[in-house]
Amino acid sequence: MNPLERIIERVVFDTGKKRCSLNPCAGPEIWLEYVQYSIGGMGAQGGIDRVRSIFERALTEVGLHVTKGSSIWEAYREFEIAIVSTVQPPPGSVPSQGQQELLNAQLERIHTLFRRQLAVPLMDMEGTYAEYSDWADDGVPETVTHQYRRALQQMEKCKPYEEALMVSEPPKLAEYQTYIDFEIKEGDPARVQIIFERALAENCLVPDLWIKYTTYLDRQLKIKELVLSAHERAVRNCPWTMDLWKSYLLALERHGADHQTVADVFEKALNAGFMQATDYVEIWQSYLDYLRRRVDFSKEWSRELDELRAAFTRSLDYLKQDVEERFSESGDLSCTIMQIWARIEALHCKNMQKARELWDSIMTKGNAKYANMWLEYYNLERSYGDAAHCRKALHRAVQCTSDYPEHVCDVLLNFERVEGCLADWDAAVQKTETKLNRVNEQRARLAEKEALVARQEEEKAEQRRKSKSDKKAQKKSQKANRTGEKRKAEDEYEGEWGEDAELPSKRLKGEGDFGSMATEELMETESGLFGRRAPPPHKNEPPGFRKHKQGANDAARQPQEMSQEQRKDENCVFVSNLAFNLEDPEGKLRNLFKSCGTIQQVRPVFAAKGVFRGYCYVQFEGRLAVPEALKLDRQEVDGRPMFVSPCVDKNKNPDFKVFKYKTSIEKHKIFISGLPYTCTKETLEELCKEYGTIKAIRLVTNRSGKPKGLAYVEYENETQASQAVLKMDGTMLENFTLSVAISNPPSRKMEDKAVPSRVLGGAMPRQPQGARGKGRTQISLLPRSLYRQSAPDAKAENGTVSAPNSTVTDGMCEGPGTTGLQTKSLSNEDFARMLLKK
Repeated sequence: MNPLERIIERVVFDTGKKRCSLNPCAGPEIWLEYVQYSIGGMGAQGGIDRVRSIFERALTEVGLHVTKGSSIWEAYREFEIAIVSTVQPPPGSVPSQGQQELLNAQLERIHTLFRRQLAVPLMDMEGTYAEYSDWADDGVPETVTHQYRRALQQMEKCKPYEEALMVSEPPKLAEYQTYIDFEIKEGDPARVQIIFERALAENCLVPDLWIKYTTYLDRQLKIKELVLSAHERAVRNCPWTMDLWKSYLLALERHGADHQTVADVFEKALNAGFMQATDYVEIWQSYLDYLRRRVDFSKEWSRELDELRAAFTRSLDYLKQDVEERFSESGDLSCTIMQIWARIEALHCKNMQKARELWDSIMTKGNAKYANMWLEYYNLERSYGDAAHCRKALHRAVQCTSDYPEHVCDVLLNFERVEGCLADWDAAVQKTETKLNRVNEQRARLAEKEALVARQEEEKAEQRRKSKSDKKAQKKSQKANRTGEKRKAEDEYEGEWGEDAELPSKRLKGEGDFGSMATEELMETESGLFGRRAPPPHKNEPPGFRKHKQGANDAARQPQEMSQEQRKDENCVFVSNLAFNLEDPEGKLRNLFKSCGTIQQVRPVFAAKGVFRGYCYVQFEGRLAVPEALKLDRQEVDGRPMFVSPCVDKNKNPDFKVFKYKTSIEKHKIFISGLPYTCTKETLEELCKEYGTIKAIRLVTNRSGKPKGLAYVEYENETQASQAVLKMDGTMLENFTLSVAISNPPSRKMEDKAVPSRVLGGAMPRQPQGARGKGRTQISLLPRSLYRQSAPDAKAENGTVSAPNSTVTDGMCEGPGTTGLQTKSLSNEDFARMLLKK
């Protein structure tokens, strides 16, 4: 075999010292390349037989592949048909008897290949049958036709599963699981094996799939080379799964592997890096079970027995040192391994002294308070010890047990009824009564303590209820007093200013339709912003000054207003997270979004004093421009990421979410934390690309665009992502330790809707904070009689939207959709009449 052939053999096969197993990555394509290469050596001595052997191996491994196996069959047939021309005599010549026999044998090989292929359910079977019909001079035999029809029926059963695999995206695990269950139910071991191999080629890092495959091989096929090869590949691909190593050890023992091979596999398992401490306990138990089955206990001494005892000692040391150092626990809290060792010493070795020493060690590890542990030791003494040690164990159990003392006392009394004398019975009764009395006293004290705590909690709850009730009554009385004082003050104020004087406190009439205002700053709507309420005009202001000022404000907002027919949410996007000091936001956003489509209007939102609020609306002429505009989300504008989201009325679509990323587990995407803040996308791509093809990288930033040291990297499939997690987790980047895991974001919960408060001040706006912080009181000084409750605001995607075409006039909201509001400014006399009605 030349060097190139050795390389190809290593690609197609995993070559070991004693066996040669199929490489799981060697699919039909690699086998086809291999056989086509081997055809080049057919001219050498024995070359034709060697090529045929390679073809037969290829058919054994991938010839049953429903969609791609036919390529191997066709290549094999073409090879045999090409040989016909070499053995066929020239035209016009009479072949000799030897030549005719060679020709007939070669034609029979081709017939056999056709028959074998037509008996296997493969894609495009009809074409193969038609080709055989044309090639065969005597037609297709009836037996071949019958086998072909059976295979065609089987193909029709497999077709839905193959179509599901074709339309699904990798790794197609659920589709393969369904297909595997179907083939297992059909009961053809060869087809079950090929579908398992196909599934593992795309899901080689899924432990459950390996467990299912190896279990099937162990119970159904039981072929040594095939079973051990599958187990070896399983632990090589998923070394962190303890169950795979455990089944591998059992398979080695089941197929008669030598002791050194089993020991080597066990040592590899210890170094595999399991995820929890209990995994190490189970793998040690499996290995100790294997060693125990090797011992011949009929002999007084054997080398295998010494190996078993040494292994027990090593396991205890390993769990105490290595495992406990890594997991802060040994994983064997009930000392299962020591219990098994003690039972082996008592049962097989007749060494009760060693068994008692082991149980003394078990009890000193915190197990003396459990009744089941003492009863297990008692049963051991009862079976292989003597009555004296049984009595001693039960007396110690009565003294130490704290979980089920009554049960232990009953066992001691029953033992003395059978084994003890009167003195033993009296001692047992006295000991059990003393123990139970002490236990009852402890339980009574604990019950009193719990009752006291419950009473204290109840008293605290009653005090809280009483305090709340007193505060409520106090607020109610204060509310009544303030109402009377304010009415009196307003009557005096009206008498002082006269009947025609404008009451400053009455200018705010008309805000009732907006409901309870939580702050003095009013709502922001899509067409504009109700700024902070202007203070009442000084009485020295000239007449008409307020109307002139309001007209100027309305004129400034006029370009932002559109009719309801023109303003369509489906043609609009909401842009936020812009800098407050952004110069000419309308011009900059128009230039930024002009490539998306024809812009009808850009509506930046300003405060009452003309300060930009950091968000705006971009209205397009057609809805086709909206998806293009949404692609500009997170683009930087003056050093800040710009947020672009659809403009959706949440009153009509309450479940609408702007968050565009998934909140469920994404097996093809990894989450990286602990990145240095200077890390860029290019650096991260250079770090991650060696583990697979990267589809996207997202660095997580805050609202100001600064990185948080987190990132999401999306690969083409789950296998690449799993490989990246295994290789990158815990690595260093610029002295930062990276933490890498499969992406599994927490679910985003709906925010609780605010419930309007009904208590005092719930319908009043809070006072704004001044230069010195909060004022002495947070209670509004405006009379509650001037406020009216209304329906809650309509919530939209990015703010609270008022009725369309609404305007502001003297603190009043006008426009279509408003109810109970005046359509013009009210005079002082109107305010006075409304106040007197209250």
